[in-house]
Amino acid sequence: MPLWTCEQCGAQFPEADQPPSACPVCEDERQFVNWKGQTWLTREDLAKRLKLVWRDDLGLAGIGLEPGFAIGQRALLVPEADGCVMWDCVPLVTPEGVEYVRSLGGLKAIAVSHPHFYGAVADWSEAFGGVPVYLHGDDRAFVTRPHPAIVPWTGDSHRISDDVLLVRTGGHFAGATILHWRAGAEGRGALLTGDVTMVAMDRRSVSFMYSYPNYIPMNATAVRRIARAVEPLKFDRIHGAWWGRNISTDAKAAFEISVRRYLAAISD
Repeated sequence: MPLWTCEQCGAQFPEADQPPSACPVCEDERQFVNWKGQTWLTREDLAKRLKLVWRDDLGLAGIGLEPGFAIGQRALLVPEADGCVMWDCVPLVTPEGVEYVRSLGGLKAIAVSHPHFYGAVADWSEAFGGVPVYLHGDDRAFVTRPHPAIVPWTGDSHRISDDVLLVRTGGHFAGATILHWRAGAEGRGALLTGDVTMVAMDRRSVSFMYSYPNYIPMNATAVRRIARAVEPLKFDRIHGAWWGRNISTDAKAAFEISVRRYLAAISD
């Protein structure tokens, strides 16, 4: 039986003779069902239509899909001595992609910021012997393909290693998470934020939304919570959710200025 992938958001679903009747990720108010209607691809069809590509993205190896697919995300590989941590995920695994990751030391874990980036986490885990997939438990209702490798962590932080810390910020989703990489930016520290905190097009600031496609802003309480979660962390760089959407230096100051600007913009 085929595995099914939602063509709009890239979420993968379990094996079944027929595709699901609906995608809960797309039905949620933060996302949307394709204007042409809900459509699905089998894993095999996905591999025929798309290919994995990889390249450097401000000092981290990134993996994406060409042509663009779903919400256009790319995964990042955080290097550690005992293997990489994959941050966020893409909807496809290929033998060539697996070999590329092996050339960097393989995978020791996968961590995802929120449900829009779950993609093919189960397939990536299985390709590396069942490595743990850290998804915040507050978002468990959006797991479309349950798998034994998924670790539904709870609370406000989870440490993967001395240098890699997951921090729940909330906001975009209840379990929305960022990754703090202490060794990043040549030891100055880096944040990997997905679009929990969105790097703006000027690449000098960030912003916040509850829903980007449906233009629903985030409220002040949620933004202040994100700011409190980030405040203790040391970082000089932010890696955002898409190719090139990064702040290369002085990122903590840019983050703090952006919080103040956002709160002023939504105030009475």
